[in-house]
Amino acid sequence: MVKFRRKAWISVCLGALAGSASAATLTSVGAEQGANKDGSIPAWQGAAVPDAGWSYGKNRGDYSKHRGEKPLAVIDASNVDKYADKLTPGQVQLLKTVKGYTMPVYTTHRSCGFPDFVIANTKAGAGKAKIGADGWSLEDALLPSIPFPEPKSGIEAMWNFLARYQGAGIDIPEGTSFVSAAPGSSKPIVVSWNEIFYFPWGKKGAFSPKDAGGFEYGLYYAYTQPAALAGQALTQRYNFASDTESFYYFPGQRRVRRLPSYGYDAPLIGFENQYPADMFQIFSGAPDRFDWKIVGKKEVYVPYNNFEAYNFRNKVKDVFGPTFVKAEVRRYELHRVWVIEANVKSGVRHMAPKKTVYLDEDTWQAVVGDDFDAQGKIWKSKEIPIVPIWELGACQALATQVFYDLSSGRYVVDNTPYDTSKDFKFMSEHNDPRMNSNYFTAEKLRAISER
Repeated sequence: MVKFRRKAWISVCLGALAGSASAATLTSVGAEQGANKDGSIPAWQGAAVPDAGWSYGKNRGDYSKHRGEKPLAVIDASNVDKYADKLTPGQVQLLKTVKGYTMPVYTTHRSCGFPDFVIANTKAGAGKAKIGADGWSLEDALLPSIPFPEPKSGIEAMWNFLARYQGAGIDIPEGTSFVSAAPGSSKPIVVSWNEIFYFPWGKKGAFSPKDAGGFEYGLYYAYTQPAALAGQALTQRYNFASDTESFYYFPGQRRVRRLPSYGYDAPLIGFENQYPADMFQIFSGAPDRFDWKIVGKKEVYVPYNNFEAYNFRNKVKDVFGPTFVKAEVRRYELHRVWVIEANVKSGVRHMAPKKTVYLDEDTWQAVVGDDFDAQGKIWKSKEIPIVPIWELGACQALATQVFYDLSSGRYVVDNTPYDTSKDFKFMSEHNDPRMNSNYFTAEKLRAISER
């Protein structure tokens, strides 16, 4: 396995945009308003809107103004060195070591914005948001907003991501996950489920992290396939200043059990130890076990405007190959990203003691990431595409999360609508009766599961 040459690459990161950020006019959320030097990244000119006729339930990609575009270039093992300065170490290793893997590069569109009330909160709260005395929790902010539009530390940048606007709730009536076959086997794992997210502070208004007892968001997740997992269900309560609370229903026992360690690098049930809990959405959960540092900003090819990630007409058998997701459902664009490095704190253990997270400047979404093992070698390369969610007036990175294990050669895909014929539903208000704090409790999980 190729070892990461850290010093040389950090020098590239810091030098790539040297001198430009200080002179640039920033958008309301802290992104550079202007184009890059050669115009390959355009100036930001406002959020994208769909073509006429789109409504929820229709395939989103059919109404994108950029549908039908052709790649400007295709990066593969033969030309990766030419593009390496705009790739992450994990991407470079994927291209060099996974036979047949390519990255189709398209025209860049800065298509993401935020609703007016999120922008207003960001402006009103600028300079007032605060990290707790523990060095990691979000003590104060005016939400929903970008708490730290001009972050001074890695943990501030990470809270811009963790507390990003995602609406008031998300309902995934059916979803599919995939784990490629183990070495020596030709049988992958395909998991079906349904899922609900609730963001108590995500509706229009002004909220504090201390509201609702510091409740950050709720998650309900229930397996429907395969038969060995069907009926098992999980509810979690993520918090701004304390550990995640996890409760799990086991149908064979007809009991709900508290899972006090179901977070960080604990393997998720049903994924053959291929999916650590905090790998969801590139990084999730409490950020307290790492020291976070801003390395700089860099231009990187990242998954963006990839509406195929939300195309519920796609079939798992057609797009998930033995060693990678096929290129026809992937799209990459050149965007400026914040490079955030995480190192595990002294006295704390983690299977990936070092992480690099790449945050898109226009949305603060984590869009790519690299995990490193205890020997400093790249272990996992992670990506999740950003797509405009028109009904929210914002962008989202939720569907078709892909995690490549560069040690075992296996990969995981999570949160796809493939094989379901159903779109994800994003809610701007708490009109759904499930959108309340009491739904995400052990008592409610027991009542739901035992019906």
